[in-house]
Amino acid sequence: MLSKVYYIGMEAPEFEDRFQNKIVRLFEAAGLGDAITKKDLTAIKTHFGEKGNTTFTHPWNIRTIVDEVKKKGGNPFITDTNTLYSYARKNAVDHLLTATSHGFTEAVVGAPIIIADGLTGRNEREVTINKKHFNKVKLAGDIVQADSMIVASHFKGHQMAGFGGAIKNLAMGCATVAGKKDQHNTRPFADEEKCTGCGTCANVCPVSTIEIVDGKAEVNSENCIGCNECVTHCPEKAMMVDWDEDLPEFIERLTEYAYGAYKQKKGKIGFINFAINITPECDCFAWSQRLIVRDIGILASKDPVALDKACYDLVNQAQGNKESLLKCNLEPGADKFKGLAENTIGERQLSYGEEIGLGSQDYELIKL
Repeated sequence: MLSKVYYIGMEAPEFEDRFQNKIVRLFEAAGLGDAITKKDLTAIKTHFGEKGNTTFTHPWNIRTIVDEVKKKGGNPFITDTNTLYSYARKNAVDHLLTATSHGFTEAVVGAPIIIADGLTGRNEREVTINKKHFNKVKLAGDIVQADSMIVASHFKGHQMAGFGGAIKNLAMGCATVAGKKDQHNTRPFADEEKCTGCGTCANVCPVSTIEIVDGKAEVNSENCIGCNECVTHCPEKAMMVDWDEDLPEFIERLTEYAYGAYKQKKGKIGFINFAINITPECDCFAWSQRLIVRDIGILASKDPVALDKACYDLVNQAQGNKESLLKCNLEPGADKFKGLAENTIGERQLSYGEEIGLGSQDYELIKL
């Protein structure tokens, strides 16, 4: 049986088609309220955006989801987890301050904000999955203890994962700091021909494992946590990873973590993706970039694989923005994410997710 994915585009010919009403219609049509029982403590898992980012899912859209959860008798809270890297969301204090500065306050969203893995990312529960890379995954305690969950994701590009949607929000987003380390198997190294020894990589490394030796960057692989901040910030693009060896395993590890978060809430979870403000990189970036395609719309499903596959297909069917970071593949039908970085294999999230029982790539797109 095809998984059902419900979709509303950006058109708004009438007042009743305004954005918040679209969210309500999708929530109802996709049956996301079926996950919620009266008096459930319902986690609404989103991303508050790194300080300086402007393209995260905005709080007024999350407020609409909160109101729908309350209609079903749920007791919602808005949540995310602390980051592996060292910026404005490394601990719960800084994370809450960042969330507040981005408008995520109880007065705006109508529900309390809770950092699900605690003050320093150690509020952890293990969930058994018995998969290829992990027997158990390390998830945020307050997400595990919630009775139900709605996963609200911003669909966009991602340097390592290829793209980020519901699967990545489940995986990295529901993991503790230790769980994020588990997923990051990649170990960067410097291309000596490109490296200028500027020290940017050493400055951004959260565990101080990079040194400048004889004018070149050297990474102590034993201490590296694989966060790839050095890759992201190197102005010369000299920090590299072994894409052929490391990337497939990274995607599989990420997808197994997503399976763990999904399995733990199976039957009590629903998904909504905002395929708008589709940036080349994720909301962990402290800045925003030109969008790679036009806004697509909002999609919802009970199946995270089908949902991400539908978003992936719709983005690729769109015309690319030649003024964005797309290097190629601008034409409709071409893979926009490989146009950003040819080595990405985001589609492995979908195929491996299907293999391990996270969902199905076969879907019926139902346009409302």
